[in-house]
Amino acid sequence: MCPFPPIDRPERGKKVGCRAFLHALSRSAVLLLLLSIVLPSFYFISSAQERSSAKNVLVMNGFTKDTPFPELEPMKSSIRAHVAVPVNFYFEYLDTIRFNNPVYRKSLSETISQAYRDLKPDLLIVSSYDALRFVLDYREQMFSDVPIVFLAVDRSRLQGMKLLPDVTGVWETVDIHGSLDLALSFQPDTRNIAVISGTSAFERFWLGQFREEMRLRYGTLNLIELSGLSAQSTLNQVSALPSHTIVFAQIMSEDSAEPVLKTFDLISAVSQRFPTYSVFNYCMDHGCVGGSYADEEQNGRTAGEIAARVLSGEKAENIPIQSGAKNHLVVDWGQLKHWNISESLIPLGATVLNRPPGIWERYRKSILAAFLLMLLQLAFILALLIQRARKQKAEAILRESENRFRLMADSTPSLIWMCDRKGEVTYLNEQWVAFTGLDKSAGYGDMWTATVHPEDVPVALDIFSKALRSQKPFSNECRLRRQDGVYRWVFGVASPRIDGDGSFAGYIGSAVDVTDQKMAQEALERVSGQLIEAQEQERSRLARELHDDICQRLAMLSMKIEKVSRGWGLAPISVSDQLEQIWQQCSKLTGDVQALSHELHPSILDNLGLGTAVGSFCREVSDQNGVVVEFVGENIPTRLSRAVSLSVFRVVQEALHNAVKYSGQKHFEVRLQKNSDELELEVSDRGKGFDPNKINGRGLGLVSMAERIHQVNGTFSIDSQPNAGTRIHARVPLSTQQGTAACVN
Repeated sequence: MCPFPPIDRPERGKKVGCRAFLHALSRSAVLLLLLSIVLPSFYFISSAQERSSAKNVLVMNGFTKDTPFPELEPMKSSIRAHVAVPVNFYFEYLDTIRFNNPVYRKSLSETISQAYRDLKPDLLIVSSYDALRFVLDYREQMFSDVPIVFLAVDRSRLQGMKLLPDVTGVWETVDIHGSLDLALSFQPDTRNIAVISGTSAFERFWLGQFREEMRLRYGTLNLIELSGLSAQSTLNQVSALPSHTIVFAQIMSEDSAEPVLKTFDLISAVSQRFPTYSVFNYCMDHGCVGGSYADEEQNGRTAGEIAARVLSGEKAENIPIQSGAKNHLVVDWGQLKHWNISESLIPLGATVLNRPPGIWERYRKSILAAFLLMLLQLAFILALLIQRARKQKAEAILRESENRFRLMADSTPSLIWMCDRKGEVTYLNEQWVAFTGLDKSAGYGDMWTATVHPEDVPVALDIFSKALRSQKPFSNECRLRRQDGVYRWVFGVASPRIDGDGSFAGYIGSAVDVTDQKMAQEALERVSGQLIEAQEQERSRLARELHDDICQRLAMLSMKIEKVSRGWGLAPISVSDQLEQIWQQCSKLTGDVQALSHELHPSILDNLGLGTAVGSFCREVSDQNGVVVEFVGENIPTRLSRAVSLSVFRVVQEALHNAVKYSGQKHFEVRLQKNSDELELEVSDRGKGFDPNKINGRGLGLVSMAERIHQVNGTFSIDSQPNAGTRIHARVPLSTQQGTAACVN
């Protein structure tokens, strides 16, 4: 029995039986089998046609595979971008440094010819002059009719060279002059230039070019040639080089069996001893400071465009040889820092390698994200402000919301209260209740008076009564009992509340604890009184000095002058001796008056600066008191603001006077120095010392010193203990002087 059901045939309106169904199924299977055979055949045929239409390019680099070839990738990308068919690349590294050996050159040509016998290239791309010379010499044996595109060939080496018709490319210039100028601009005191080179034809040629450039343009400098030496011998020779020497590295790897890293290690070792440069950019990441180089990636793209034209069918002889990109200066940031070369010496337009990324480059994404977040926040804030304005406008026509007010009042740190039009308190916020310890369940009424100091109650009630009658804002200051029983001074303000109909509804007020401010004000008043008293004492001292000393000595001097004038020739002492005595007394009197005036205002501070003034004062203290004051001044700026100079000088005066008077010592130290961006002062002794915590406000001199330093945004500290000496220490910033207040004499 047939397992398949009948098939409907709509075109005939009948059903097909099992046999017809099997027949239809067999025809479908045959069709599928044919498709499975034919479709892969079409795929393989199209793949073969695609492979047959592909272009083959043989790239022949003149150096080893490990030598940098920066033109390669831009050249390949340019070719593939301009050629419609696929391009297959093959590479040969010729190691032209070994071309001194003719056998090697011939053997290499035979090897390449044998390797590409069955795969004929459509184009040869040759990098470096020695590689181009090799290909032209052995072209008949290797690739007789294959067009050639060259790059990385110096223009000077093309002069006099016979090129075949189907040869074109890109030439560039090795800028020895530009590299030398760059090196001498960084090291202008250079006297010797050492050149490290090898013995290959490539190295010998460029050594000769370097030597000729030195002869023509830099005849005053001494050229030292280190050529054909082993790595260790080269290092030994470099170590023996004299000072004021720079090194030019023009050495290449000897052969493919020697790792290129060995040559780079040699250059890196040399660059640790002397500033190292090169006319070739292959050593830029191995210790060279810099040089003048062509844009090799641009040259690679240009060579790729020429190669694409040849692969597209254009004859090479119809494409003129093109000049490469202009040379530009390249320097290494790490080597500049290593040799302390100022960034200001970098020529304009130079490329700086390995420069640490700036803040923008390092955090650009974060900055942009933060900026976008700030914009969103700003938009959100603007939306909130608009909403708030609408809310305030709506609330202006509504009655005051008591519950909302209380919620806000309870969250504020101020003591807030509210009363009705009769003066009865209707609300105290949580801060007030917590401060006074009142029981909210008992109601408020006028029980607030129980927390006010008894001496302040009459005044508070009087002010409150007058305010209720006038319905105007008022303020008051009184003592309020805290829940621990301590009275604290509070300052309160109150404003009238207005109902929706404009009538007076009572008061709303707030109070803040001002005890600390009052104590500070009282302390300030005490200090002001002490300052006035100290000023009067200083005036009295000066008056006594003038009356008891200066005036008496002037009177004696006047009497002596009168005596000499009246008894010109009668005195037993000669007139010249008497005048000599008068002159000496006048000089001493002048010095004492000058010392006294220095205490009033040190003119030497304005004329000669802080360091000289402090040193002079230390000598005066030593001479007048028979003590030793050791002064050490280091890096003291010659220019300081008058406020800083005078404040520091007065601190030195006060500190030394206190030390001489109270320490019981004969040796003192004063140290004044500049550290970073601040001025540091230290006055120390090893005397009796004291406890700074027990001066009980009597240390007016200490307060005065601290105030002077604080006026110039400085810090002041005292380190002292009984029988352990005293150290006065002050620091004054030098970078923010514009906002400091002027110091009072």
